[in-house]
Amino acid sequence: MVVVPDASVDERFLANPFVTGELARVKFYASAPMVSPDGTVIGRLCVFDDQPHELTGQRARVLHVLAERVVDVLELRLRSRQLERSLAELTETRDQLHRSNELLALFAGQVSHDLRSPLTAVLANSELLLDEPAVRDDPSAAELARACVSAGQRMADLIDSILAFTRVGASLDLADVDVQGVLGQVVADLAPAIDARGAKVEGSGLPTVRADPNQLYAVLLNLVSNAVKFVPARTIPLVAVTAEREGPAWRITVTDNGAGIASDLRSSVFGLYARGTQADGPLDGSGIGLATARRIVEAHGGQMGIDAAADGGAAVWFTLPAATG
Repeated sequence: MVVVPDASVDERFLANPFVTGELARVKFYASAPMVSPDGTVIGRLCVFDDQPHELTGQRARVLHVLAERVVDVLELRLRSRQLERSLAELTETRDQLHRSNELLALFAGQVSHDLRSPLTAVLANSELLLDEPAVRDDPSAAELARACVSAGQRMADLIDSILAFTRVGASLDLADVDVQGVLGQVVADLAPAIDARGAKVEGSGLPTVRADPNQLYAVLLNLVSNAVKFVPARTIPLVAVTAEREGPAWRITVTDNGAGIASDLRSSVFGLYARGTQADGPLDGSGIGLATARRIVEAHGGQMGIDAAADGGAAVWFTLPAATG
């Protein structure tokens, strides 16, 4: 701090025009440094009087505190401006992403429409070929025709998956949804695949969550289907769907008894077109299912991940807000 009890007799200031009367008649002067959080002196808080004074210890402390508060106000203004700029940038980024998502959905819809027309013709002609006597009587030709039908159906499924991925989060029809009821629908729709593997899918006492019922169905359908499909061929799939309350949300877990997913791959399998591996190579599938499921969960404000199950399988979990009722 700088304290000058009487500037008119102080050699440093007695010729100053603020002291001589040319501009003012300052006698007493005191100032405290204003120091930024990084230690930089950005100025001084000054007080003046036209009468000589001494600065007592208490008043010196008050001046020092006032200087600190001025710095606080300046810092607050600076942070407010920075926050406003960041908010404006985030808003612009959000708007750009929204526009990009709209364009992506339009593009995917147009591409899927353009692909479906020739694909429908390929599938129809391939199925007609299978009914031709010459093809039915020729095992090689019949096998080629069946391969064409199978490949065409896989491509149709891939088109549907890509289209679903681009539309995730565009709009959510939120309601209080009974997870137990949705799981029942999933199990009923997957009955042929479940029966073919002799699988067991269990889940009881599941909660009610705040979600879009159709989107929740898509998530559970994907996870239960994967749990049944990717268990090794000689193992009977055992799938358990459980739930645990975590504050304002429910954590729902789909556990299987398969080979599990290595810890270093548990994040990457959620990437678009990413596929897990098993002993004899990459798993079948488009690599879109888990990416779509995660987008759906995140659109609801939840999270999704994979842990190791107690018996070595995979435990895929996701969180959703609890019901409002």
